[in-house]
Amino acid sequence: MIKWDVYFLFPIFTTTKPFNHMEIKRIDITFDTRTDSRGKDPDSASKTLKQYHKLLWNKILPNGKLFTLDDKRSGSYLYHKSELGEFFLSSDSVIHTYFRWPKTQHIIALVPKDSVSYFYDLAWTVGGFMVFPGNSINRKHTMNQARGINKRINDRFDLTLECIRRYYLDEPSPLFEVIKRYDDFFSLFVDFKGYCEFFLLQDLVSDDYAKVNFFLPFDGFVSNPIPRDLDEYIQYMNNNIDFIKKRNQRIDVYNQFL
Repeated sequence: MIKWDVYFLFPIFTTTKPFNHMEIKRIDITFDTRTDSRGKDPDSASKTLKQYHKLLWNKILPNGKLFTLDDKRSGSYLYHKSELGEFFLSSDSVIHTYFRWPKTQHIIALVPKDSVSYFYDLAWTVGGFMVFPGNSINRKHTMNQARGINKRINDRFDLTLECIRRYYLDEPSPLFEVIKRYDDFFSLFVDFKGYCEFFLLQDLVSDDYAKVNFFLPFDGFVSNPIPRDLDEYIQYMNNNIDFIKKRNQRIDVYNQFL
């Protein structure tokens, strides 16, 4: 039975006025990152999002070291170099609505437009973004590229996080090879718990960090990860919305430490 989430009873209020980027000292969890992207991809074009990433992830690592991020280095989005290593980070929108995918159009057409718009708009707030290593190694796919083209992941962040969880246990997954290529980056967080806490992902995992809270029932990367029908899409959408809202709240709380 389709469960229409209560979130859809209320509109999402987003801030559309770009910030003066020299004055950003607090993260607005309602800010729509498309606003200052000039019609381009916010991952590369939104100056506000870039500053938000720097504010969020320029902090002490689980290993006790300070992870400083430079946003002025030419040719790099966010850059770090120290005894910890050299890292070139890029932004990645990790909430996939499948709103424009040809294979899901017959499903999207059945969902009320207001509901789809709510989901789509919320995905562009800061809680819908991550950073991953953005430099290609040996001309192979980056993390962002690999999770987008792998048919067992299809850009789903919950499945990506499950691959990361398995990496820390040295267990195979569809993304194990690409994650292993960036072992120096993922080792900064010591373990899966450290990774989730650093990136404020606690609401997508169990309390003991032993399991991922999947957006759809998980069968070990066997089934096509794209929602198959209206029931699955509604479940997928509601769970994504719940995660984004909770992560945004964690980000808002983090403002007090800035």
